[in-house]
Amino acid sequence: MTRPKAILGLQWSLGVVVFAEAALLAFSSHAHAAQQLGVQRVVLTALAWAEMLAAALFLIPATVIIGGVALIVIFALAMLIHIFHGQTNVGALVVYGAATWAVVRASRA
Repeated sequence: MTRPKAILGLQWSLGVVVFAEAALLAFSSHAHAAQQLGVQRVVLTALAWAEMLAAALFLIPATVIIGGVALIVIFALAMLIHIFHGQTNVGALVVYGAATWAVVRASRA
């Protein structure tokens, strides 16, 4: 089935942005982020790599659903980590999750 161009645009813009943000976290020295959250650097790096893998799968038509579900789980984990550490500004993660869900739903139809 051919998906609307708007959904395809949403899929690609979301996938590329999420991949890029995760790569920044994985490859840069964001030690202060780990300290702010009280999370070990290795945990943040593992989440970043998982997020990059899920984003890559999300961009491939044959694996968009698997990648999308993985991204939603990762966004939920990230929200929990932030909230448990007193950072309640998780609005971007909510929007990313909703956009991912929209692409997954459109891909299933």
